[in-house]
Amino acid sequence: MKAFHISNFAALIGIDWADQKHDICELNRQTNKQHLSIISAKPTAINAWAMSLKEKYKGQPVAVACELKKGPLIYALSKFEHIVLFTINPSTVAKYRKAFTHSGAKDDPTDAAIQVELLENHMSKLSVITPDTEKVRYLTQLVEYRRKLVQDRVNLTNKITTTLKNYYPHVLDWFKEKDTQVFCDFILRWPSLEQVKRARKQTLVDFFNQHNSRYPSVNEKRIEAIKQAEPLTTDKAIISPNLLLVECLTAQLQQLMLAIERFDIEIKTIYKTHKDRFIFDSLPGAGPQMAPRLLAAMGSNRERYQSCEEIQKYAGIAPVTERSGKKKWIHWRYSCTTFLRQTFVEWAGQSVRYSFWAKAYYKQQQEKGKPHNTIIRAVAFKWIRILFRCWKTCTAYDESKYLEALKSKGSPLLKYAVESKF
Repeated sequence: MKAFHISNFAALIGIDWADQKHDICELNRQTNKQHLSIISAKPTAINAWAMSLKEKYKGQPVAVACELKKGPLIYALSKFEHIVLFTINPSTVAKYRKAFTHSGAKDDPTDAAIQVELLENHMSKLSVITPDTEKVRYLTQLVEYRRKLVQDRVNLTNKITTTLKNYYPHVLDWFKEKDTQVFCDFILRWPSLEQVKRARKQTLVDFFNQHNSRYPSVNEKRIEAIKQAEPLTTDKAIISPNLLLVECLTAQLQQLMLAIERFDIEIKTIYKTHKDRFIFDSLPGAGPQMAPRLLAAMGSNRERYQSCEEIQKYAGIAPVTERSGKKKWIHWRYSCTTFLRQTFVEWAGQSVRYSFWAKAYYKQQQEKGKPHNTIIRAVAFKWIRILFRCWKTCTAYDESKYLEALKSKGSPLLKYAVESKF
């Protein structure tokens, strides 16, 4: 990635953003004078301010620092070629402020000035926001939003389960999966035990057949359980409010499932057109859900990461080592992109089922008494090294070639697999 120096810029600017307005500190490098100002957070004001910088500095590049990586302000400024965006961790500004302001007082213009000072003295240590291709950025937004919708689905099914336990717990035994169309339709048609017990056997059979639940033995068990079920309570003061809530939540769940399906279709459409998809399709356990997320995580810019260690740290997979005197301890990396860490960890968990070496490594660590989450993070750590090399060289992953490489290096992992007849 291109390295920047303050000599590359006509001005250094810090922005302390807010919902309604943005405080700005501007350092003109030619006159070495600072100027404080405030602009509205409306698009018109941001665009006008950005164009005024272009006119003022005659199109020369200006460095703009902000405590954001994405959001309306970043989206608005990214389209201007004369603006180079630097991102600063909010905690960095807070700690820098506290180092010289012991009272802990916070002031927006002061924070903007601190960002300028960080740009001036530590530009080489700051990250530059370099937009990827439009297709990758589009895919990144889609997979992130889909993951949030999936979590919303989990939360919603948990609420439905909790509510049903208050008056109608039987249905939870009849349907193991709650995020299905057959479950939602069943609840909306028969939202209480009293109503479903009044249904005729043939009506229930037809319902299950219409929802492709055509196993006679399963349907017979369900129908028999329905007819023999005894109510948890007959108190209308309990049943009626919970019934109403379940109907509302179930309707929300139906719409949420439809939304996820729409996202799946759009993600698949965009992913299929990307030239690097063959790399991610070759990864064990990636599948139609994880492969697009991994592509979005790596991006198309091969200069974005110079080593696998950069990805391991940025994704929060690499642990942090701390030392003080004679003490040394290792802990979880707190500062990272959560979604990125989820992507690599979830993929690592899936790969254990499909990759020989990953499964062998998991068993080996399990025998050593390591907990599941620790092992999966270690698997993700190893996978990032492999993925980085495949991504950097535009090469599809080949399990047989990787196992041959492990064999040629005398890997103890393969020796363990052979000895344990894995």
